[in-house]
Amino acid sequence: MISTDMNQETTIILGAGVTGLACGAATGYTIFEKNRYPGGICSSYYMTASGEERSAQRRTDEEDYRFEYGGGHWIFGSNAEAMKFLSAFDTFKTYNRKSSVYIRSLDASIPFPIQNNLRYLPFGLSQKILTEILQEHDSTDAGTMHEWCELHFGRTLSELFFHPFHNLYTSGLWKVIQPQDGYKSPVNKEHIIEGAQSHVSSVGYNVSFVYPEHGLSALTSGMEKRCTIQYNKEVISIDVNNRRIFFNDGSDVVYDQIITTLPLNVMQNITRLSTRAQQDPYTSVLVLNIGAKKGKREIDDHWIYFPETTSGFHRVGFYHNVDQNFLPLSKRNGGYVSLYVEKSFRGGERLIEVEIENLTRSIISELRGLELIGDVEICDPTWIDVAYTWSFPRSSWREEMISSLRANNIRPVGRYAAWKFQGILDSIHDGLRAGSIEGRG
Repeated sequence: MISTDMNQETTIILGAGVTGLACGAATGYTIFEKNRYPGGICSSYYMTASGEERSAQRRTDEEDYRFEYGGGHWIFGSNAEAMKFLSAFDTFKTYNRKSSVYIRSLDASIPFPIQNNLRYLPFGLSQKILTEILQEHDSTDAGTMHEWCELHFGRTLSELFFHPFHNLYTSGLWKVIQPQDGYKSPVNKEHIIEGAQSHVSSVGYNVSFVYPEHGLSALTSGMEKRCTIQYNKEVISIDVNNRRIFFNDGSDVVYDQIITTLPLNVMQNITRLSTRAQQDPYTSVLVLNIGAKKGKREIDDHWIYFPETTSGFHRVGFYHNVDQNFLPLSKRNGGYVSLYVEKSFRGGERLIEVEIENLTRSIISELRGLELIGDVEICDPTWIDVAYTWSFPRSSWREEMISSLRANNIRPVGRYAAWKFQGILDSIHDGLRAGSIEGRG
């Protein structure tokens, strides 16, 4: 039994991602983590071109690529408390977002968000889209992502970008889940009109972002030093009646309270708590981290959205355009690239090794055809099981599940445990506040 000095109760934390690390650093509670490293998907690692095993530390000669387990996780938002906490571990650089949408059928790159940059499309097409966006609608009801996009952006732009992109991004769920786009794709008709003719200021939740000078692992390793963590401890079940947690190594521990950062669906599965509503869906993501020679196409974006791909990826991010330190020291001369590619899958779907190998070859071939890369030096796939969380329209599952957990002295904290979209800063803030009196209600 693990002891704490808070009210003589045993409180433990599940998960050593950024939320769990922040909570552990703030409270002193022991963290149980299934992996052998801290940070979860928000963690950097290093690999040489020879394809050696992943390392948490950079070589002294810096002749290795820096990648991230979950693809590019850039830090956005204005949470002063969380930013102050992180500033103890590294210095940060600030970036103005540069991203675009690539429409393959037009061979055109349109600055993101596409609806605010219609002037980059052929004139007749942009005018048709603008007319559809500005027309009045009889209904404002949009229960699904599909309906929301057509309501706000019209059929033409939806069919050109939003529908095919969301089909890839949500792995086909876009017609049955409620929209998240009010957060991710702002709708402002004045900006849309202005952007059809001239430059308009960037908008969205990640217009600017920061990134630590020495990578995400500088943050996670710094937080780790302030925490007590037991690694290689995957929870396989929780007996909520007897307050006992069972791990995959055969060990178990009793508790009085749990602060969990594990995904909400995972918590339902391992606690066997029931809800009236069916479990909301999620998507998994295969992330391909690639180090390669530079292709012929000049790219200065931080990331690009792709609505039309034969191999099914939906986004390519360019690590080296954020920070040249993602490249080996001798290859920071403009001739090499370090990037990540994301492809989504329905939650619960799994790929066997040969399927990953075949998909990797297909994606690399397509990236070469797009002239984004040349010869590949290294390609390392990572799998994010719960990558994006979604909700069915009018679903009560999230609220039911959180209520049921709290009734059993289990408090969900952070992005995945609370089943809500937010960035690193907000998740860290949740962790910092999880042990406070006002945060335990």
